[in-house]
Amino acid sequence: MLYERLENQEVQCYLCSHRCVIKNQKRGICGVRENQDGHLQSLVYARVIAKHVDPVEKKPLFHFQPGSHTYSIATVGCNFRCLFCQNADISQMPREIKRIMGEEFPPEQVVLAARQNRCQSISYTYTEPTIFFEYAYETAKLAHAAGMKNIFVSNGYMTPEALDEIEPYLDAANVDLKSFSNDFYKEQCGAKLAPVLKSLQKLKAMGVWLEITTLLIPTLNDGDRELSEIAEFIMELGPETPWHVSRFHPTYKLRSISSTPVTALKRAREIGLRAGLRYVYTGNVPGDQGEKTLCHQCGRVLIDRFGFATGQYAIRKGLCPDCKTPVAGVEM
Repeated sequence: MLYERLENQEVQCYLCSHRCVIKNQKRGICGVRENQDGHLQSLVYARVIAKHVDPVEKKPLFHFQPGSHTYSIATVGCNFRCLFCQNADISQMPREIKRIMGEEFPPEQVVLAARQNRCQSISYTYTEPTIFFEYAYETAKLAHAAGMKNIFVSNGYMTPEALDEIEPYLDAANVDLKSFSNDFYKEQCGAKLAPVLKSLQKLKAMGVWLEITTLLIPTLNDGDRELSEIAEFIMELGPETPWHVSRFHPTYKLRSISSTPVTALKRAREIGLRAGLRYVYTGNVPGDQGEKTLCHQCGRVLIDRFGFATGQYAIRKGLCPDCKTPVAGVEM
């Protein structure tokens, strides 16, 4: 899907914002879309490298069917090369070890497995769903017909054309807004900032339930000015948009930087709340007060959490039980 044939058996891919022009017998930046004699082919269709039943909070989605389970799938490959990727063994496999692994698991089986495990949704996650778009698209159509929701956990680098295709079947997304610096995106991820911002705006306009995550990396994207810029941008999307600020741990090619201090996460949360955001969460710090969903009007604890586990759930018919303020999100 989403490519154009050019002269000399070249093709241009319109799936993500790299918009790769690919020569015959070569692959795009993602490493899993190959030009075979002028026809662009997915090398990962229905080839699952990971499948799990997860709490939806793990995505993280705190306002979309909270307390439910989601069936998560991924293939190898990614259109980013984030130096801090926690799943680099599968996301970078096609480029680093030139292999494409995965077991056959067609869309029909994904939906069946989700139903058998009593999941309310299917999540396309762990790597980047854009690069296995055809697989996600066909699965999402079947899931939708079966009454299940569909979730993208994404870097937000898909094209408007890709979002138009998936729009009828996509219910929620958590998108990484990794920084508000184009230099960060270029140096740390091999990408650009602007397409991510445009995707976030389009997802919101489409009516997809949207939550945003920023992994806070000491010295790279944790300055007050940058966090304020992110918070202000999210405010433009809508103050009801949840923002997750998550703790970084040394990994992959970014092992020289220490873990994010918890105080930095709390400071980021305060910046978001001062900007007017109603729901700002701290991630990767189980037991922190910033995991709880509070009523933005009266401060009542609406959903108690410890890590990915939910405890007390006080929301009634979408309202705070004390002050009757509406709580943004999608209930089961």
